[in-house]
Amino acid sequence: MYRAPFWPAPHTDRPVNAYVRVPGSKSMTNRALILAALADGPSTVREPLHSRDSALMAGALSSLGTTIEETADGAWRITPGTLRGPAYVDCGLAGTVMRFLPPVAALADGRVRVDGDPQARNRPMATVINALRLLGARLTGHGLPFEVHGRGRLLGGPVTVDASRSSQFVSGLLLAGARFEQGVSVAHRGKPVPSLPHIGMTVRMLRGAGVDVDDSTPDVWHVRPGPVRAPDTGIEPDLSNAQPFLAAALATGGTVTVPDWPGSTTQAGDAIRGLLGEMGASLARTPEGLAVTGPGRLRGVDADLHAAGELTPTVVALAALADGPSRLRGIAHLRGHGTDRLGALQRELNALGGAVEQTPDGLVVTPRALHAGTWHACNDHRMATAGAILGLVVPGIEVDDITATGRTLPDFPDLWEAMAKG
Repeated sequence: MYRAPFWPAPHTDRPVNAYVRVPGSKSMTNRALILAALADGPSTVREPLHSRDSALMAGALSSLGTTIEETADGAWRITPGTLRGPAYVDCGLAGTVMRFLPPVAALADGRVRVDGDPQARNRPMATVINALRLLGARLTGHGLPFEVHGRGRLLGGPVTVDASRSSQFVSGLLLAGARFEQGVSVAHRGKPVPSLPHIGMTVRMLRGAGVDVDDSTPDVWHVRPGPVRAPDTGIEPDLSNAQPFLAAALATGGTVTVPDWPGSTTQAGDAIRGLLGEMGASLARTPEGLAVTGPGRLRGVDADLHAAGELTPTVVALAALADGPSRLRGIAHLRGHGTDRLGALQRELNALGGAVEQTPDGLVVTPRALHAGTWHACNDHRMATAGAILGLVVPGIEVDDITATGRTLPDFPDLWEAMAKG
């Protein structure tokens, strides 16, 4: 693992041809941990992601009384316990922890303090906090840090929220909803919910745990009260973590293969296939996995990324290398992430000679010749990997904090360097 403060991004003058196995999905891992902690018996999560975000989720659930043990093959064996405080939940920068844990904490008996990294205190939290108050929970505070004063039960029932800043507000309520006395009915009112596939993932995993969910009405989700079954869960490869490796094929005109790409999935990261195709890539499913081959020249795109905003840094990096301008829309909500991703992408690319302009709901990227310089990751894993993509074709780029990738992919530097060497 690379530990120096500045990471010289590997540069290559030839096409990258590589086979890259990526670990399990962060989104699926943390949802599976929540459901296992609320289940009616022990269960196993197989091939989970081992990263800072998943470790924070496991630590939070353990502090509330859940037993989580790692098996010899890297799986997690989860045994639910009586949810209780006092407890302290460290969210780090993980949106899934800060939005999914409070509804679980409301079911605990005792006080639960929730906080995170200083940067996390700027992330929107009022929606889930206010929703829990309306559902009968007692909380003090309106954002990180705050406290949940649990009474061992929560009434639940109907609640209306504005989830236009994050789909996680809905998913967090749904994941714990079966354990509320009246279940939960969540209605969204506001601008369209971003990253809707993530709610689809939540619904699918709830049903896999035997929970009765009705999502037949747009922007309304009903979870009926009842037990949560304890199924063994296999975690798919993280398709969002796969995106920078596939992008390497486009940046260099090579071929990158990712094994075990699911034929059907609720992961928002699956949308990268269509975007790479629009930019000129050839994609094929082979016995080895999903193979992506880059074109001779990259095309600019006009793309609405509202449903898959996590792809934005990768697409922006490729757009900066294309043969024409790109317009990315539907991603205003990225200004409210752990870092303002739109502002950060504009600032970092322009500092390297690029031309990026912000619009009310996105970015316009006009390709220009880029030069060497420092790429600031802004403590953001997706920003760090975007700098790595650019470094493949622009010599002399250094990423100031490649360890930011540890949130979701701790082995990224080693995997990336091995890929670049071929």
